[in-house]
Amino acid sequence: MSTLHKLALLAGLSLTGVFAHAEVAVIVNAGSSAAPDKGAVSNIFLGKDKSLKPVDQKNWGPAKESFYSGVTGKNEAQLKSYWSGLVFTGKGTPPKSVDSDAAVVSEVGGNADAIGYVDAAAINDSVKVLFTLP
Repeated sequence: MSTLHKLALLAGLSLTGVFAHAEVAVIVNAGSSAAPDKGAVSNIFLGKDKSLKPVDQKNWGPAKESFYSGVTGKNEAQLKSYWSGLVFTGKGTPPKSVDSDAAVVSEVGGNADAIGYVDAAAINDSVKVLFTLP
C-alpha cells in the first residue's frame, strides 16, 4: 500500500470518528422561557413531568443513544421495557416521535411548549439550546 493510500485511509478513519461523536443538543422553542436542567429533562422524556411536550426521534441512532444514555441513563432495551410497562398499565404514553433531526427542529420550533434533542448541526434560529451532550 502506498504512502498516499495510507494517508487517505487514516484521514477517512479520523473523519469517521468525528462524525460518530457529534454533539447532541437538547432544544426548546426559541421564545420559550423554560430552562429545565438535565434531571428535569429526564423526567419530561420519561413521562414523569408534564411541563413540556417531548419530541423524540423515531429511530435508535447516534443522537438518540447519546441523549438517552446521557440524560436518563437508559439504553434501548431498558427504554422499551420502561414504556411497555407504563403503556400496559395505562400509566403513561411515550413521547411523540418524528423521523429526523429536521422534523424535531420543526416541531419544537413551531410549539412553545415542546422540547427535543438533535445533532447540534441541525439547529436553526427557531430553537434554543438548553445544553449539549458529547
